[in-house]
Amino acid sequence: MVGSGVIGLTCAVRLAEAGHRVEVVSDLAPGDTVSAVAGGLWFPYLAAPADAVLRWAEVSLRRFRELAADPASGVWWREGVVLHRAADPDLSWTAAVPAHRAARRAELPPGAVSGVVCSLPVVDTAAYLGRLVERCARLGVAFRRAVVADPADLPQRVVVVAAGLRSGALVGDPALTPVRGQVVRLANPGLTRWLVDDDNPAGMAYVIPRGHDVVCGGTAEAGETGTTHDSAVERAILDRVTELEPRLRDAPVVSRAVGLRPARPAVRVDRVERAGQVVVSCYGHGGAGVTLSWGCAADVVDLLDG
Repeated sequence: MVGSGVIGLTCAVRLAEAGHRVEVVSDLAPGDTVSAVAGGLWFPYLAAPADAVLRWAEVSLRRFRELAADPASGVWWREGVVLHRAADPDLSWTAAVPAHRAARRAELPPGAVSGVVCSLPVVDTAAYLGRLVERCARLGVAFRRAVVADPADLPQRVVVVAAGLRSGALVGDPALTPVRGQVVRLANPGLTRWLVDDDNPAGMAYVIPRGHDVVCGGTAEAGETGTTHDSAVERAILDRVTELEPRLRDAPVVSRAVGLRPARPAVRVDRVERAGQVVVSCYGHGGAGVTLSWGCAADVVDLLDG
């Protein structure tokens, strides 16, 4: 297994549960991957094709609902609202959500014409990645820090490539591109309800309360590769989110993060054989790595076990 983000670790768990001996090889600790930057709300963002994404997302939704019953999992089941500012929004994702309703007028900020209210998983990604590592350890998964330049350099006959943005270079796929995202985490003044406003004319905005903090975002800059924090971008994010949720105006900054989402015209989950080695690819999840993780991991197991 190449990759220690949420996709790599989830695949490692599922493969080990299926009886495979697994070694996770990565140059990054899980907490240093782009997965740790994610807001952690289940939502199929920047991922295609729609039919496969919906199927993978449904599998993950069921799994996260189970995990949310454990207070130590880093997963909460929380209500929130997805805002719409256009008359004909894409509601395809709601097919995976068992219960949802139209937002009432009082639940909409100025400029929003409609919204969907539902309960979804919210994942504290740093804590959750730690839980996945613990689960891997209990299952006997080995970990090794190393830079992998080519799957052929590894001694294993079967290699799963789930290395996020680095996956393209590992398997010679030029279709994988970065989408830069920046977030700022504020001390939580007592919020539990999340809010997503992708159509905000000033730029995408979301407010995702976790435990002690609230993830506020964000950006989606296609093709940008810089991971340095931009203070001007942060000020703009804070302007957007505090307009949507005034209780955040005086909340102190807890931390900041920038990450590069691995985007692709379609998520790649497939199996090929190269020079006697089986290579299973699982990457290109855009902004939906957490959302699709358990569904894609199930397909990886199927690709190996038939």
